[in-house]
Amino acid sequence: MKPVLIRQHEEMTPPGLLVEWLEDRGISYEVNYSYKDGSIPDPSDYSFVASLGSPYGPNDTHEPGVLAELELVGAAVEKDVPVLGLCFGGEVLSAVLGGRVERAPVPELGWREIETDDPGAIPSGPWLEWHYERFTTPPGAVEVARTADAVQAFRLGPHLGVQFHPESTVEIVADWAGADTENLAKLGIGDGRDLLAIPPEREEAAREAAFRLFDAFLAEAATHRSENSAGAAGGKE
Repeated sequence: MKPVLIRQHEEMTPPGLLVEWLEDRGISYEVNYSYKDGSIPDPSDYSFVASLGSPYGPNDTHEPGVLAELELVGAAVEKDVPVLGLCFGGEVLSAVLGGRVERAPVPELGWREIETDDPGAIPSGPWLEWHYERFTTPPGAVEVARTADAVQAFRLGPHLGVQFHPESTVEIVADWAGADTENLAKLGIGDGRDLLAIPPEREEAAREAAFRLFDAFLAEAATHRSENSAGAAGGKE
């Protein structure tokens, strides 16, 4: 199996539980720091691409890193390399597939339960969220989960985009909350870290839910790859 490509877009947005899951499953991976290196890897060298969070959105095309991610995810889709888009990564995937990314009427900050049509693959949470924009479900994709305020997950072929952060821990998001004081003050929130309080057993349940989501994504990607291989073999003369 080829390694997994993880695209990290900021020092404060590490892959967290995604790396824990990859190491637990014995899957090799590479973390590519888009904010340090302007080069764009070839997605066909990897089994799948995971695109993490970012302080920017896909509409911020004045940022070279955003343009690079749109190009990379677009190339992955074109080459049929599965993409796992997490928050910003999900927004980029939506944009590449013809969806829209827009200002969310209500920022989703802290723990949120979601309504899911496939709880085995996309558990209801609670999940950690920290975003002020939202994506729409792209044409041809299947919306899998939502809240009253935003689409939370969609699938198209082997690709999965989610608006929440299954890869993040409370410690990671607490750093975001600590740096987001200006936006929080406008919302009348004094300390965003108060939004992250949760009993340890619920935090462990979120970790287990993240592992189930990653397992389901990998299984779907493997099924897609197997079907494509069988179709290609059947078409040979």
